[in-house]
Amino acid sequence: MTSSEKSFLAKHFSHVYIEKAVLSHPVTIKILENLQNSQIVKIDNYKEVFCRARQNYSLQEKSKKLILAKKWGEFLYPGPSICHNFGYDNFFYTSNILNCIYSCEYCFLKGMYSSANVVIFVNIEDYFKEIDAVLKNKPLYLSVSYETDLLALEKIVPFSSAWIEYAASKQNLTIEIRTKSTNFQALENLKPQDNVILAWTLSPQEIIEKFEHGTPSLSSRLYAIKKATENGWKVRLCFDPILYIEDWKSIYEKFLKQVFGEINPDKILDISLGLFRIPKDYLKRMKKAFANEITSFPYEESQNIYTYPKELKEEMTNTILLKLREFVLPSKIFVI
Repeated sequence: MTSSEKSFLAKHFSHVYIEKAVLSHPVTIKILENLQNSQIVKIDNYKEVFCRARQNYSLQEKSKKLILAKKWGEFLYPGPSICHNFGYDNFFYTSNILNCIYSCEYCFLKGMYSSANVVIFVNIEDYFKEIDAVLKNKPLYLSVSYETDLLALEKIVPFSSAWIEYAASKQNLTIEIRTKSTNFQALENLKPQDNVILAWTLSPQEIIEKFEHGTPSLSSRLYAIKKATENGWKVRLCFDPILYIEDWKSIYEKFLKQVFGEINPDKILDISLGLFRIPKDYLKRMKKAFANEITSFPYEESQNIYTYPKELKEEMTNTILLKLREFVLPSKIFVI
């Protein structure tokens, strides 16, 4: 377990709320084995805790609680238009876990949910059954860590490993596991799969320290990426979101030099580049709950999405893209 994960568990998950229907589920039992000091509270439905009215998000972030539940209804959702499909048809995402152990000030989850607590849907076998049915008719490109950081929670619930092992036998399925975690050692004993992409979100250290609270440093992420590429995994680098901050040009130039001074671009599958953008309704909720540099910027709206004004957006994209092409073939770069 990484030092950041130990630090997290020292402050969070003092209570585990469990739906009565999943008390004896094997995943529930595994999680409780890893959280032996937590107090157990039985509930009928996770929404009693997660969706209750008048929650204090900021207060909950100081001591997040864990909720174990069973997922019903839909298991797959169409990939959002503000996310890149990387040229794949049938882009979908799925969510075994709602919310993240990290606290990034720009994260859309802060506007999506009124609770900072973390929900784990333990019935992963039902996700697999749903995907099996879909794969009979069409291939899938699937983001499995869209609403959380699966790898960061691997020592509590090994869902990253479960998804990789499931995908190993599915030739018409490609999965992406996106992360800021350095917990690659949790996957080291697994065989790299050609249809599994490990995607690391990278930011300059200045942005990590200012906005990505609780996340590993840039240097430690780069070390995990090097280990993954050396072990034969397909790795994607995600420079997303790019943030407008004071002295952004020199900060991102130094950042790219550091990344490709340590990572061989020939061993990288591809790269995504995207400026900060967020659905209008999410930003509205974030403004009510948080007053910070991210929420107070005068963004422009287009098709219910807020992002930087057009001229600034073009300047930032073109500047960083030009520098990025000094290190990476243009064919490997996907701009969102």
